[in-house]
Amino acid sequence: MAIGSLRVWILAARPKTLTAAVAPVLVGTGLAAHDGRLAALPAVAALLGAILIQIATNLANDYYDFVRGGDTHDRIGPVRVTQAGLIAPEAVRRAMILVLVAALIPGAYLVSVGGWPILAIGLASLACAVLYTGGPYPLAYHGLGDVFVFVFFGLIAVGGTYWVQALAWPAGAVLAGAGLGALSTALLVVNNLRDITTDAVAGKRTLAVRLGPIGTKVEYGLLLVLAAVVPVVGVSALGWPVAALAALVVAPLCWAPARAVATHVDPRELLPALGATARVVAIYGALLAAGLAFG
Repeated sequence: MAIGSLRVWILAARPKTLTAAVAPVLVGTGLAAHDGRLAALPAVAALLGAILIQIATNLANDYYDFVRGGDTHDRIGPVRVTQAGLIAPEAVRRAMILVLVAALIPGAYLVSVGGWPILAIGLASLACAVLYTGGPYPLAYHGLGDVFVFVFFGLIAVGGTYWVQALAWPAGAVLAGAGLGALSTALLVVNNLRDITTDAVAGKRTLAVRLGPIGTKVEYGLLLVLAAVVPVVGVSALGWPVAALAALVVAPLCWAPARAVATHVDPRELLPALGATARVVAIYGALLAAGLAFG
């Protein structure tokens, strides 16, 4: 691929990670439909904003991990365009800023609909897109990445999507957000487990580095269990009968990545588990959203 080509920029955006941004918006919208509060335009704006913030976060990670020395030639995993020399670091930084500015457009509309809670959520999301790996106290470098993902890609993404459509934040949004947050965090856990050795050498103290391989494997398993429990609790406590199918269908899909995480010897063996976990996030989100909307 030619340096700076469109294909390289698409690679920099990391489209395979966008399921983590799309899934919670779908679930929040499905829950709004379930409660008779569906509003199409706010839902579309929330989806666009979530995608743009995810892309900006990916670009920020690509840039800041390189300049901080977190990404080296020893790194295993998908190509990082800055580290690979495909795009100049300053170009990636400028693209990050441009995407963040673009996110302000749907964000402004959502603030007009949802008021100050959405303004607070939006500003925090934009800030954390950079502060995840940038700034004086990067979250990912201090073991806070897992918390950030669980909160912003789960609780806030689902609840905020529901809020802009219904101006409410019900218990169901918290429960569904916990399920999506758990799976999105599990995706991060696989990534950090793969990089545990190189991150430790680079001084990137992720939660995986702090917990060690065994603790990180346990964390991954517990996150999968939490995601499976959410629809079951929804059936018994909130009347989500069809939504339980999300747990039943997705559970078998978790076996292969869970086994790879538990038994891997070479970090490269986790690459298929990373893709499998991303698929679980997408399928779980789509099924849970459909189960809520049509159940």
